[in-house]
Amino acid sequence: MKIISSHQHQVVESPTVITLTNDTDPRTLDLNGIKRIDLQFPKFTDGRAYSQAFLLRRRLGFAGELRATGDVLIDQLVQMQRTGFDVAVLREGVDASAAQRQFERFAGFYQGSAVNTQPPFAKAA
Repeated sequence: MKIISSHQHQVVESPTVITLTNDTDPRTLDLNGIKRIDLQFPKFTDGRAYSQAFLLRRRLGFAGELRATGDVLIDQLVQMQRTGFDVAVLREGVDASAAQRQFERFAGFYQGSAVNTQPPFAKAA
C-alpha cells in the first residue's frame, strides 16, 4: 500500500477519477473508464468506506486505484489494505514513516482478504 501525506494528495476533477461520499452505494455506479476512486473517512470511527472498498473489489471487480482520504490514522492502514485500498492519504500531522512500519508488525493473516481471497493454508505448496 502506498502511503502519502495530506499535502501530497490532490483532488482531481476528471472523467476517470471519482470521489464517493461514504453513504454512496458503489453498486449504483457506472465504473466504465474509471481509473481511481477516492473513498472518504469523515471520522476515523466511521468505517463505511471499508465496506465500499470491499464491494468495489470483490463484487464489482474494480481493478483501478482505491484511495482512502479524510481522517486516516495509522491504526487503520492494515485493515484498509486488506479491504482493497491501494493508497492511503494520512490525516495532517501523521508521520508517514511511522505509518509504513505498521505493515511490518503483521507478517501474515489466517484469513483471505479482498485482494488475496484464498487463505494461506488453502494455497498450493
